[in-house]
Amino acid sequence: MNDGDRIFLGLLFAGAVCVLVILIDGWFLRPRRDPGATSAEEPLLPKLAGYALVGLSLAMLWRLFRYEAVDFSLMLVVVGAVSGAIWLLDQAFFARRRKLAAAADGTLPERVREPIAVEYARSFFPVIILVLVIRSFLFEPFRIPSDSMMPTLFDGDFIFVSKYSYGLRLPVTNTLLIPTGNPQRGDVIVFRLPPNPKINYIKRLVGLPGDRIRVDENNQLYVNDKPMPQERGPVYAGPKQDQSNYAGAPTAFEQLGAKRHLIMFSNGNAKTGEWVVPAGHYFFMGDNRNNSEDSRFQNIAEAPGFVPEQNLVGKAVRIWLNLDTRDGPLWRRVGNAIQ
Repeated sequence: MNDGDRIFLGLLFAGAVCVLVILIDGWFLRPRRDPGATSAEEPLLPKLAGYALVGLSLAMLWRLFRYEAVDFSLMLVVVGAVSGAIWLLDQAFFARRRKLAAAADGTLPERVREPIAVEYARSFFPVIILVLVIRSFLFEPFRIPSDSMMPTLFDGDFIFVSKYSYGLRLPVTNTLLIPTGNPQRGDVIVFRLPPNPKINYIKRLVGLPGDRIRVDENNQLYVNDKPMPQERGPVYAGPKQDQSNYAGAPTAFEQLGAKRHLIMFSNGNAKTGEWVVPAGHYFFMGDNRNNSEDSRFQNIAEAPGFVPEQNLVGKAVRIWLNLDTRDGPLWRRVGNAIQ
């Protein structure tokens, strides 16, 4: 377990403690303190727990948004299950007792207030389920964390990934429910890193199951002994046409099946070799060919090697935001389709 996981688990544990404090007060202490269940005031401890819970939730969301250290779908499932359980338990056991106690105290049913934790659970549960359905079966946002897909995608791009392009899958387990299409050579795809499925990678699909892939010392790509056409492109000048770490790097337009896209050859040596893609697996490469840990790297902890079909997450389709690049936000990239 790395430091990031420990931090997230610490935040999660602290959040669970806050939820317990709020529930114990709302379900067991408040009925004795306020039999009519009419007061909107909360004691200091559950009030502080509520404020702390908001802060902890924002910290966890920021960590997920910024670093993607934890499976966000898993978090939605857990939070949705907890919210649903709180709402169900209240309706099954505590709501009736609360109303009976309030009636005995002379309070009209419409004036009975729910504990704040139950109000939150009832409000958040349908929203969480809606977000989970959208992220699982329609579109999921991702942040590009590295330069390996330059010049197509930059560190700081936020993209939408189509979750239905290759099949509808269950959240968390990624189990295929309904096949809807097959990956095509040249697609830009998000997939779970085989050595560590908690990490998402994004690369371009180069090799299909059974393909023979070869890269020579000139960065020429061969698929089944056929060279993929490359046409010399412009010299890379940087995101804002000024200085950058890759300014001056040569580029080329490469044709992979029906897909024509720009690739870059930054400083460094080409990763050469020949590979045969196993059945049920795919071969990926980054567009920044000399600065990408991809399927050319086998048996390395943070490199994908051959990617199993069940690790595919979805097809990258569009950029919706750009932040945190070395050259500042690039607003002209917002809305661009991913080629």
